[in-house]
Amino acid sequence: MMNFASSSRDLAKLVLPETMMHPRTADDVLVLPPFLAALQHAQAHLGCRVDAMPLETQAAIIERRLSQLVSIARVNPLWRQRIDGAIGTGPVNSLKQFQALPLTDKEVCQQMFTQTRPGMVVPIERCGFEIVASGGTSSGKPSETVYPLGELQETYGWAGDFMGWHVMARYLTGDGAKWVATTLADYQMWSSGTMVGGVLQRIPGVNYIGAGPMSLEVFQLMMSYPGPKAIMGISGSIALLATFADGLSREARDSFRVALYGSGVLTPKVRADLREAYPNLTVLSYFAAVQAETIGLQLDPGSPALTAVPGLHLVEVVRPDGQWAEEGEEGELVVTRLFGNAAPVLRYKVGDRVIRRPDLRSPGLNAMQFEYAGRSGDFIHIGDTQYSAPRALAAIIAEFRRRQVLEIDRVATDTQFQIDRTKRQLHMVIGTPDAASLSAQIAARLGPEGSSPLMIAGFVRSLSVFNALEANEASLLSSGYRFAIRLVEPSGADLVRTEFGKLPLVVDRV
Repeated sequence: MMNFASSSRDLAKLVLPETMMHPRTADDVLVLPPFLAALQHAQAHLGCRVDAMPLETQAAIIERRLSQLVSIARVNPLWRQRIDGAIGTGPVNSLKQFQALPLTDKEVCQQMFTQTRPGMVVPIERCGFEIVASGGTSSGKPSETVYPLGELQETYGWAGDFMGWHVMARYLTGDGAKWVATTLADYQMWSSGTMVGGVLQRIPGVNYIGAGPMSLEVFQLMMSYPGPKAIMGISGSIALLATFADGLSREARDSFRVALYGSGVLTPKVRADLREAYPNLTVLSYFAAVQAETIGLQLDPGSPALTAVPGLHLVEVVRPDGQWAEEGEEGELVVTRLFGNAAPVLRYKVGDRVIRRPDLRSPGLNAMQFEYAGRSGDFIHIGDTQYSAPRALAAIIAEFRRRQVLEIDRVATDTQFQIDRTKRQLHMVIGTPDAASLSAQIAARLGPEGSSPLMIAGFVRSLSVFNALEANEASLLSSGYRFAIRLVEPSGADLVRTEFGKLPLVVDRV
């Protein structure tokens, strides 16, 4: 009797036969069937959706696809040099071999896919591509990448179907019209607008609204449409919707069922405000980036775990050596897009840090899971010590709570560390509509030393026990930096945002 592992490998060879595995020229690549065809073949053969297949079966298909992608990439001289320089000229037949390939960071990707675009397997002049740009949450510097247009549309359909099956079917119920909108739709060349909008347009049985930046008038018009609704936007746009509830009928407020947010986090206060304004609302995270229009979706509002869409990407959580992190371990998020033969990107380093979580195994869904930990650049450097900004933020919030000065997470709509190296000052800026009244109350509770002792205690608490032996209160006091919190109006200019409205956690001015 054939064992399960060998039967999975046989299925992978069936859907991606040897004749498709070793293209030699761009013309060979252009006649390859898309990866979607292999997934559909597997579904027909087993009689179930890919996301319901055992993880071992999914892994065998993906491993086979990775081997094919490496062969496709080798058609391009630059990719061939990168691959052969790392693993030699032989085929890649295992995930372990694939993970020996170098990571592709944003700089490498920019060199390969901008200007003359030397990293493309099929040259741009052969046409049939879409150019998408990214503004970059951390750097703000735009970069471009290229997608084969036909397989990009297939990507949208695959991800949209997953969202419809595992998210929208739970919340957008009833027999009438159903709606999903995005506030990103006007950013037509930017990844957020094109990629996410493309996915949302392909959710089966749901109408799509490209709303763009949400004004009160647009929101109220949309909410007047009969039927349940979902809205996707960056965290700042979703937070704003709590203030738009005034004047809406109870029926309209009840019809807002799902808020999907990306690019940041929603504070407990914002979540509470949204729940109060819209009684039936569920708030979920939608995680996307260049090369990954849907990296992960939060399926359970009670858990921060994000679920990868099976068959769409290889999602890795890697250590500094490029190898898999263990469950519960934090690492860099790396994705390899499985759809798209003509312009593959192998092991793309997205620029985010995540925690690898146990795989989801259930009768209807088997998938890899991870938890967002922050941007890769979200570190604060004071002297010779590097502090994780998300950990420092959590520790400072805990310190203020412990000393009964302020429940920061209950009042804040936004938080941001602003560092001015010239003035040697580090401020934690807290956006809250109660900034004026709270500032006086906090000053009275803190006393003459202000918030500096609490900030310093929080930074020290955020370190491991080993670092804390050297980076202690004394070292922070001797650093020359002045530490303080500032409470500001959320809509004012005190909080620094990118030109696309994103709020970086760390603003470091040299």
